[in-house]
Amino acid sequence: MAAHPEPEVWFLTGSQAMYGEDTLRQVAEQSRRIAAALDDSPDVPVRVVWKPVLTSSDEILRVCRDAAAQDVVGVVAWMHTFSPAKMWIGGLDALRTPLLHLHTQANVRLPWDDIDMDFMNLNQAAHGDREFGFIQTRLGVARKTVAGHVSDPRVLARVGAWARAALGWSAMRSLRLARFGDNMRDVAVTEGDKVEAELRFGVSVNTYGVNDLVRVVNEVADARVDDLVKEYDDGYRVVPELRPGGERHASLRYAARLELGLRDFLTSGGFRAFTTNFEDLGGLRQLPGIAVQRLMADGYGFGGEGDWKTSVLLHTVKAMAVGVDGGTSFMEDYTYDLTPGQELILGAHMLEVCPSIAADVPAVEIHPLSIGGREDPVRLVFDAAPGPAVVLGLADMGERFRLVANEIDVVPPPQPLRRLPVARAVWRPRPDLAGSAEAWITAGAPHHTVLSAAVGVEELHDLAEMSRTELVVIDADTEPRRFAQELRWNQAYHRLARGF
Repeated sequence: MAAHPEPEVWFLTGSQAMYGEDTLRQVAEQSRRIAAALDDSPDVPVRVVWKPVLTSSDEILRVCRDAAAQDVVGVVAWMHTFSPAKMWIGGLDALRTPLLHLHTQANVRLPWDDIDMDFMNLNQAAHGDREFGFIQTRLGVARKTVAGHVSDPRVLARVGAWARAALGWSAMRSLRLARFGDNMRDVAVTEGDKVEAELRFGVSVNTYGVNDLVRVVNEVADARVDDLVKEYDDGYRVVPELRPGGERHASLRYAARLELGLRDFLTSGGFRAFTTNFEDLGGLRQLPGIAVQRLMADGYGFGGEGDWKTSVLLHTVKAMAVGVDGGTSFMEDYTYDLTPGQELILGAHMLEVCPSIAADVPAVEIHPLSIGGREDPVRLVFDAAPGPAVVLGLADMGERFRLVANEIDVVPPPQPLRRLPVARAVWRPRPDLAGSAEAWITAGAPHHTVLSAAVGVEELHDLAEMSRTELVVIDADTEPRRFAQELRWNQAYHRLARGF
């Protein structure tokens, strides 16, 4: 399989020809240093490619078109001197990639004793970036603006957050998703407009018969099953009844066959996300458990009960989180502990929680499942690692999509969950359980979510700007009445914006 090219962000520097060759050489030298600082930063998860200084509308239009043609994930623009903004109209209008406006300058401190007009003419970002900001606002260009010197860790962190959002947006734009069966019967929130999703996000969502998957599963060679069973044994704590010679070892082998068949189907079709539904299992002997969990750990999107929106969101967030500590998983708010002053949410699903969020090495276990009407499924069982995280949901509001994010703190279970045979997470939502739940329900957010300890609200805000999608955030400062007003304001804005 051909290797994917390393994701690139192009660094564009604006100036104009009137400054002369000597000044433009200095502009080029200094802008190369700024681009190199971004490229060298571990906070910026993409290759930053410097482009020659732009001094005319034709050059600007050409590079903006080239960025789209070459699948660049984003562009960073800096007006080192003064680049008259009318030169940027055609290029910005043609730009189809995310834009970050870096408001910086070559030097950190001013050389107060030595400043002359040559220095002032060369170092005009305070002047030129305001001109550039006007034309972006005048044209309604979606972008992120970051001000400060690239030696400042806060600047690098914010540029890195934008770059991660751009990676997620790029992954979403090219995503193919396979639904095995339809969504769970009579459920509303897992429905959605797949045509609008492809128009808005670029994702292609199509359904395949479960027995199309069954045929691939049945064709998996026994030798491959042997190898994967050994991989399970080496990587997890496999319970004795599933180990070779154990009375349920055949179930583990079928779970491995199911994983290999799923991987083959998804790989051959170019799919990076999928859904299953316990109501439509065709000839499958088990509801996929460990197979789904391990595929998620490898970056695949997943949604239970046919929930393709959450599957899209999961793959997108995983693309944003590449190289970052902390996992990302499919999740569902299941039940509450309403003890006054100690309120907690227990999140889980039937089987499908990603081991990237595990606090310890997962156990491979087998237990009955009261729904689905199939054999007992094999699954990974573990507790989620404690720490700050975010829970994110995507809902179809009819006229638009809405992202809802809740900042949370994952905590260890107050007591061992010895009789709960699934992977799970326990968390304390912000501002508190009542405020979080009231706001979440008022927003119409879904019960299936993505839990991530790898990305935060800034990355999600940048993604929402790139995709022109509504984002509402529930955090420590959320007050339910004010939150309800924000939703009404958002609704008015998005209805008006459709006519712009």
